[in-house]
Amino acid sequence: MRYTAGVLYCRRKMESVRWAFRYGAWSPGRTEWLLATSCVQAEEKARIGQFVFTRDAKAAMAGRLLIRKLIADKLQIPWNEVLLQRTSKGKPFLVNDISRTYPSFNFNISHHGEYAVLAAEVEFQVGVDIMKTELPGSGSIQEFFRIMMRQFTEKEWKSIKCAGSECSQLDMFYRYWALKESFIKAIGVGIGFNLQRIEFNASPLQLEIGKMYKETSMLLDGDKEEGWTFEESLLDDCHHVAVALGKPHGFRQEHSEVSSYQLDPTEFTVFTFDDLVASAVPLAPEDPTDWDNFNSKQEPPVRQRTNST
Repeated sequence: MRYTAGVLYCRRKMESVRWAFRYGAWSPGRTEWLLATSCVQAEEKARIGQFVFTRDAKAAMAGRLLIRKLIADKLQIPWNEVLLQRTSKGKPFLVNDISRTYPSFNFNISHHGEYAVLAAEVEFQVGVDIMKTELPGSGSIQEFFRIMMRQFTEKEWKSIKCAGSECSQLDMFYRYWALKESFIKAIGVGIGFNLQRIEFNASPLQLEIGKMYKETSMLLDGDKEEGWTFEESLLDDCHHVAVALGKPHGFRQEHSEVSSYQLDPTEFTVFTFDDLVASAVPLAPEDPTDWDNFNSKQEPPVRQRTNST
């Protein structure tokens, strides 16, 4: 595929996007929640309203606001003209036609623990996953590992078990899990994919908070995948994020400088609620019953957390 100079220039203007929002620390009042619900599509508002726990409702709302902000700010489509739908597997996608300017643009979101994260690329397959290190709901860490044994290769389990204390082993477990999920999400497959087909060589073994790494490599069916890059970062001492970046679509060799530019690791920007809605435009009038619905939700059971050691 050939690109005109104008389109290529447009793509080079848009950099990789890595955004995060800490919904776990967000305690919306009536004004904020009603603003948020008025700025998402009706079907998404209804879907958010069905969650039992406040945490899940906030996580879903954060994800929708991140996506709409991405499209409004980066693709220059007015907030109230953005149209999102879901695939049969529940993955959100943009209905608006951007094929002339960004034919391969794609994004992915994830949430776990206290954060929602978003990654977007102009020319690369992208998948993102965030995992919070936390103790199993019941049973010991070793019993949890036994149940999850089939999800990792023998080499990956060796790396997990050599991490040190049980808490450090759990950290490494969730790091590998985020890596695998990021790849699965990037290629668009779900339940049924044999996770032992992919094997990661996590590097470096220790990550520092706030730094972005891309040294980790992957084997697929025993062969090293040169066309994939994996970015890793820690948002704090217990939230690990992995971003999978696949082979570029359609670029010729003469555009290799653009590919290298896109693959430069990008640190996550953590937004406040005001940041999320800075460009927001209400899609419908505020409905007071949305606040009543939110207030009727339950707080999830408190789970014990672990700190990285």
